[in-house]
Amino acid sequence: MENVTLNVKGMSCGHCVKSVEGSVGALEGVDQVKVDLQAGQVNLAFNSDKVTLDKIKEVIDEQGYDVV
Repeated sequence: MENVTLNVKGMSCGHCVKSVEGSVGALEGVDQVKVDLQAGQVNLAFNSDKVTLDKIKEVIDEQGYDVV
């Protein structure tokens, strides 16, 4: 299990939190996803044998947010 914190720009409200947590949390291999809206961060726990960090970043990008 890997734990990663991503800095994400563009999140500003509760809808943003639900969008990111829902889409990333639906990926097979993601065990935990928690958005810290004030810090602009997404904290993740995932199994890198089942999902790549690049795939997670891609899903966040598809929701309209920028991983920096």
